Amino acid sequence: MTQSPLPTWTWPEDRLHTILNRARAGRSLRPESWPDGARCAVALSFDSDHDTFELRDGGKSISALSQGHYGARQGVPRIRTLLGRSGIPATFFVPAVTALHYPVEQRALVAEGHEIALHGWIHERNTLLDAATERELALRSAETLERICGHRPVGIRTPSWDFSDATLAISVELGLDYDSSLMADVDCYELLLDGAPTGLVELPVEWIRDDAAYLVMDRWGGLRPQIAPSDILDIFRREFDAAHDEGGLFQLTMHPDIIGHRSRLWLLAELIDHMRARGGVWFATHADVVRHVRQACPKERA
Repeated sequence: MTQSPLPTWTWPEDRLHTILNRARAGRSLRPESWPDGARCAVALSFDSDHDTFELRDGGKSISALSQGHYGARQGVPRIRTLLGRSGIPATFFVPAVTALHYPVEQRALVAEGHEIALHGWIHERNTLLDAATERELALRSAETLERICGHRPVGIRTPSWDFSDATLAISVELGLDYDSSLMADVDCYELLLDGAPTGLVELPVEWIRDDAAYLVMDRWGGLRPQIAPSDILDIFRREFDAAHDEGGLFQLTMHPDIIGHRSRLWLLAELIDHMRARGGVWFATHADVVRHVRQACPKERA
């Protein structure tokens, strides 16, 4: 019989410190200024999960697969039109299986100046994998996106923002510039691995700034969207206004199969208009933001 693990309140201090320090926020990387004298930076992102959200569990529901297909068939084209009309670059975090099934979509996005970054192999949950499997899928995903898009991705967002004990070390091994899965700050920061600086930048996310937190419906459970797009717009607008007032970073996470509906894409268009009206905004990909903060916030001399 397997013995039950010790209750957490009995853990010694060294075990607590080991867990807390495995992947930890290090020095802040908020620059004193943004390019072209901008007041703040805006980094829009889209997680192109498409069919993989259902495929990872075996693709048992054709209905759920069709909902993911909407992201490719309608969501991304509508988003591309809006971004193109607004002249805004964005970052698309793409599972490798999505890229394999929709390669033309990824190449079109790259041609239009958008960034393609890692988002797992098939939207797998990292904490459910052993370290060797997680590493193999990450390497395979990077190679697949490089083959399809013509360049190797420099950033990662883990599927479902699920971060295992091995995730940070794997990202460092891949030579990535940044991660965008963690939530320790509103501005960029350097990630520490077991207390040591990695050089890898975290561009933080937050459920407050994620369309899925407000608009996803679980048809078998009790989860139903209970908030109007206009109320979500108000939340996003307040988050942006605070970032603008502070001279910091506004990052937003969206999904083509969620935000890409007619009554919902409206709120992104309204938000962009609001940001334009305030002025002093630098719209950039996640990779561009990370390159700037790395240059503007050099390492302190010993």
